[in-house]
Amino acid sequence: MNLNLSGTQNFISQKLFDAKCNNALNKLEVLLNGKGKGNDFLGWIDLPEKMLENEYKKIISATESFKKLDAVVIIGTGGSYLGARAIIEALKPQFKKSKPKILFAGHNLSADYHTELIDYLKNKEFGIVVISKSGTTTEPAIAFRLLYDLMKKQFPKNIIQKRIIVITDAEKGALRQLVNTEKFESFIIDDDIGGRYSVLSAVGLLPIAVAGYDIKQLLIGALDSKKKCTENSPENPAVQYAAVRNYLYANGYKIEAMVNYDPRFYYLTEWWKQLFGESEGKELKGIFPVSVSFTTDLHSLGQYIQQGERILFETVLYVTKNHSKLTITDNETNFDNFNYLTGKDMEFVNRKAAEATMMAHVDGKVPNIWLEIPEINEYHIGYLIYFFQIACGTSAYMLGVNPFDQPGVEDYKKNMFRLLKGK
Repeated sequence: MNLNLSGTQNFISQKLFDAKCNNALNKLEVLLNGKGKGNDFLGWIDLPEKMLENEYKKIISATESFKKLDAVVIIGTGGSYLGARAIIEALKPQFKKSKPKILFAGHNLSADYHTELIDYLKNKEFGIVVISKSGTTTEPAIAFRLLYDLMKKQFPKNIIQKRIIVITDAEKGALRQLVNTEKFESFIIDDDIGGRYSVLSAVGLLPIAVAGYDIKQLLIGALDSKKKCTENSPENPAVQYAAVRNYLYANGYKIEAMVNYDPRFYYLTEWWKQLFGESEGKELKGIFPVSVSFTTDLHSLGQYIQQGERILFETVLYVTKNHSKLTITDNETNFDNFNYLTGKDMEFVNRKAAEATMMAHVDGKVPNIWLEIPEINEYHIGYLIYFFQIACGTSAYMLGVNPFDQPGVEDYKKNMFRLLKGK
């Protein structure tokens, strides 16, 4: 992974940025030493080693039978599903049918969505992975109730017992009670790991393993990232990223747009938005995270970025090497005047579009951070995930907020339960 800050140089004073880096290093130490706010939610820091010791093997063993099914539904919301979906969507072929087909439920309350899902699963051999610490979060609880009922109609009890895996609290909650009664296979959500930091636990690894991807390589990438991103060095990329974000925020850039040039990264940027938005957005502080897909959004939001208010900066997530090579062909009539690209690889055009956009936006007073990985595979995605988590914890401490709570989320839930009960 390479972090390039050249697109921010016109917007920062090196002396002041060095001071921000020193502050970021101090906050990294606070994070790693467990002396900051929310220090009872730091179990994610050592997940790469913990899971590589033997836990990942248990996960692989538990998911082998699921790989033979027609479909597997991952039920969860927020951090209980976004990390897994981000990695699965990044790794899977975009048009090739896979078996099992990985489906998602419990992340919205759309009747149409869940009706169509149930219709699709009728008469199919399917399994369920349900993820919820309490078992009573509204969206996944309702989805599981509906799909569990469908299972009871389609399969005998002895089959159902082998078709449901539960990831929940070790001792308490509705799902733990169900596991104890029905003897479903289960994995634990540790008390010291919050949802948005849980992707490298069974919460994320089990669905990724069901989809057929190499969770060991994912963890090895995360472990190598940990070695680099926990160094007490100003060259630490997580420190530099946290520092430059906070420097720009202090100078009026309140919005960070995560840019991708590959549609496989769509859900990764969704996961990134939750990680940073829920970790930093509190106490009337925080950089607002948004995402854009280029070049598609250059024909819409690109206009605002180029000439709108100077309140945002961009972080470009780019992949050096694509798995495919697609050569642009010659045309006899050259009707579109693009014969000058004959023989060029399509990724060459994508790269030049990215470079041209960065030049235009920087010239238009939009700071740009360039974050590049060599290719999309389990190792590099694992590296990237851990980089973002360390950078997020560090950055939130620089803002003076607790990276690991989400008190504002509870407000809408209280209102919703009150309205649902007719009070």
